[in-house]
Amino acid sequence: MLPQDQQSATIAEFLDDAFRLLKQTQHRHEYIYKAAITKKILLGTHSLQTASMITEFRVGECKADVVILNGTATVYEIKSERDSLSRLEKQIDCYMKVFATTNVIVGENHLGDVLAMVPNEVGVLKLSGTYHISLIREARDDAARTCSSSIFDAITLNESAAILADNDIEVPLVPNTQRHKVLREAFIVLPPEVAHRGMVKALKHSRNLLSLQSLLDELPESLHSVSISTRLRKNDHARLITAVSTPLSAALHWG
Repeated sequence: MLPQDQQSATIAEFLDDAFRLLKQTQHRHEYIYKAAITKKILLGTHSLQTASMITEFRVGECKADVVILNGTATVYEIKSERDSLSRLEKQIDCYMKVFATTNVIVGENHLGDVLAMVPNEVGVLKLSGTYHISLIREARDDAARTCSSSIFDAITLNESAAILADNDIEVPLVPNTQRHKVLREAFIVLPPEVAHRGMVKALKHSRNLLSLQSLLDELPESLHSVSISTRLRKNDHARLITAVSTPLSAALHWG
């Protein structure tokens, strides 16, 4: 039996109530930080018309928490109140070889340690107790610092082939078993700025989010980040909107 104050609540309202609870400092984890970046940076500073966002992007042995692509590629490594900093130096080293701009976003408890650990060219942001992102130290955007071989290893073969084609570099046709080797040999001689610029263009094209704008307009804020990360099929948008608009009392009878 639902409490009286939830008798007429929808699933969306219930999720937003839970989201408000999880935003409290003592409960926060990675998803809350991703949601803050989605709302305040992707949809606040930028828009789905000009920028794309990727979560859990594989870079070497690490996974970048959030990458935003607009005119450049910016990575955000999350260190929530519950996270350890034990892998941070290795993660930053990996990210700086692939992304022109590297940031760490932290809770208050990690701020001093992170400022001391990461290079001065790495940006540091803080998610406050009131869910506000503060810029503590601005990152330096430097595509020349990146590494073409690391960029190649982070993207798909089709994306690397498209970047080479954009730069008028012909790659010989070879059997699929040799394609990786041939593409890599051609790609790693690209100047880092060229490889990085090509990566931004290729990833923005393959991860374009503009089709999600109408979906986000209909969903509660608590689901914005996961909707962008999951990339639902267009045919599932209407079903999701209907589902979250359902009263909790009715949802309890779903089979």
